[in-house]
Amino acid sequence: METVGAETGDPVGVGLPAAGQRRRLALTGVRGSVAKGRDFTRQALRDWGWDGTETAEDTLLLVSELLTNASLHAGGCHELVLMSGKVLRIEVYDGTTTLPRRDPAPRRGVPGGHGLHIVERLSDRWGADVHEGGKAVWAEIEATRLVSGNATGR
Repeated sequence: METVGAETGDPVGVGLPAAGQRRRLALTGVRGSVAKGRDFTRQALRDWGWDGTETAEDTLLLVSELLTNASLHAGGCHELVLMSGKVLRIEVYDGTTTLPRRDPAPRRGVPGGHGLHIVERLSDRWGADVHEGGKAVWAEIEATRLVSGNATGR
């Protein structure tokens, strides 16, 4: 497990960490990657002063969904990256170039098919970027929501 933090830029406001802080967690071959990713994110939110709100709890659920999707549908997680600034950006890297597809009509009360609906609902933006060797599925939350604790930005 590797953690690298870098601080660059000027503070973007009260309650917001300096822009450009970045933390990385290597997850290739790691057992319990979802739990480790949640713990890693919880600590980053605490360090950045973004813990203890409903939005922080939503962030942990977002991380769980992204890591679970990578584990179930993309052969496993390679890395979790968190970046702070005016937004919190969560990136989950895997080894496939197949883009995620939201199930158009998941069935109520039936497990599965809800993950990307949850990601869409809790984040302000989400998407995926293909790169050499795989892809990164990402979600962003406006930092002002993390400071205020407002659950939805929509």
